[in-house]
Amino acid sequence: MDVRPSEQMRDLGVVQHGAGILAEPARAFALPAERNEAERITDELFAAMERIGQVHPFAKGMGIAAPQIGIGRAAAVVQPPGDAPAVILLNPRITDRFDELDEQYEGCLSFFDVRGLVPRPLKITVETASLTGETVTTVYERGLARLIHHEIDHLDGLLYTARMRTGIEPIPVEEYRQTGRAWAYE
Repeated sequence: MDVRPSEQMRDLGVVQHGAGILAEPARAFALPAERNEAERITDELFAAMERIGQVHPFAKGMGIAAPQIGIGRAAAVVQPPGDAPAVILLNPRITDRFDELDEQYEGCLSFFDVRGLVPRPLKITVETASLTGETVTTVYERGLARLIHHEIDHLDGLLYTARMRTGIEPIPVEEYRQTGRAWAYE
């Protein structure tokens, strides 16, 4: 019997759709006071990403937020495609959104049996906290902006289905034809 993608993710420790923690805003860190806690949770996120990456390739990059591993804190890690370094997001907040939107299919480790067509800004400005408590501002574009925005949504208690246009439903992963390919941009 084939194991459903969502069951595979659950078995790898990913909290699945319907769990209350996915619908709740994550609690911010008081940094630098909670530095050790932030580092511990970040390490757990990297370990989860490592486990997941061994069973599923992510050509578009991937991310995971602390609520997805059962921790209601404002931490997420995004691994861009290719060899780019991972992005650690602590207490992230989107401070500016580019007006121009782009619509692409997204998947989510918390309901991995489907893919959804999600409109997102092509460029976002994000403020995060460093472990020492400084505010760091970064501008992200295109695919990386999409990945970062998706993870920040998790920390705000939102799933990508909340961003989908009215009347558009996720499609079964079996119908999705872009696995293994990067998002296309003009």
